[in-house]
Amino acid sequence: MIITRPRAPADFDLQSEFSPAGDQPTAIKELVEGIQNGERDQVLLGVTGSGKTFTAAHVIRQIKRPTLILAPNKTLAAQLYGEMKSLFPDNAVEY
Repeated sequence: MIITRPRAPADFDLQSEFSPAGDQPTAIKELVEGIQNGERDQVLLGVTGSGKTFTAAHVIRQIKRPTLILAPNKTLAAQLYGEMKSLFPDNAVEY
């Protein structure tokens, strides 16, 4: 059996009533550019509630690539799952 993948990038339909604000548009732009330029490591820093998950979701939407998100514990993993599932309800979000 041969399994083939579609050549077209996946469609990541981010659904939110909010738009990036404050430092988020710049962070999204710089992170996307870093990925496109082959930067291996990048860091997104922010205090609790600053919109890091929302920013990461916008990066995922723009790069159109499946993404693995790691969390340091089960509580944060469950929280991230819920947030990403609500932002990408039509995409596979697994926990």
